[in-house]
Amino acid sequence: MHPDADAHAGAAALASARAALDLGRRVVVLTGAGVSTDSGIPDFRGPNGVWTKNPAAERASTLQHYLAEPETRRAAWQQRLSSPAFAAEPNGAHRALVELERSGRLDTLVTQNIDGLHQRAGSDPARVLEVHGTAWFTRCWQCGDRRPMVEALDRVRAGEDDPSCRLCGGILKSDTISFGQALVPETIDAAMAAARRADVLLAAGSTLSVYPVADMVPLAGRAGATVIVANGEPTAMDHLAHVVLRRPLGEILPAICAGLDPIANPDQSGRVSP
Repeated sequence: MHPDADAHAGAAALASARAALDLGRRVVVLTGAGVSTDSGIPDFRGPNGVWTKNPAAERASTLQHYLAEPETRRAAWQQRLSSPAFAAEPNGAHRALVELERSGRLDTLVTQNIDGLHQRAGSDPARVLEVHGTAWFTRCWQCGDRRPMVEALDRVRAGEDDPSCRLCGGILKSDTISFGQALVPETIDAAMAAARRADVLLAAGSTLSVYPVADMVPLAGRAGATVIVANGEPTAMDHLAHVVLRRPLGEILPAICAGLDPIANPDQSGRVSP
């Protein structure tokens, strides 16, 4: 395609996506790692991904290894000390989704990310579903005690190489979903329910290759939603989208989400009335 034609097609796609969001009254957003890369948080499997550069980090993300291997846990705690997630700041993509929410259109924000940047940008925590958990808390594998991650990290800095649960002595891990660990059924059910009631589904920064959350896209499409896929690279669900946007998310999301006129009749919870 000629560069001018390519630019024209991109502009037309942006205009189509913004028009769909402008008309939307129950917008559901699904975000993946690509939303946070501009905040300095690398993805996992890309050329500069965490697991690409450090295969041991992927091992620490596998539940059976983490629980069975003290050396894997010790390495994981050292990695957490230097994790960019704890120093990262929200970027323009996160802030654009806050503007979308403030326009009264956002029903639910489903994220595969564990960095908490949507909430730090100003998204209402009650609207955010973290399907893979959060790095900001720990949970005891034995008794389920949940505490802020900073408490465990302070213990590591003080010399504990594999801090255990203060209540029962059990193994502590981040309150994230590891490979081999079951997802939280209630969270997945809520995400799928949101997809079914959406009139617009915006999938941003996800390869849409991780299930079951990727099933939100065909589910929303079958229910009649307009599907918008925004990502830097092709995704597994591009063929199901009404609009595909292939530009940096720091450009795309502000262009389609920012400055939308507030809708007239959101209900008191902020969700629009059906």
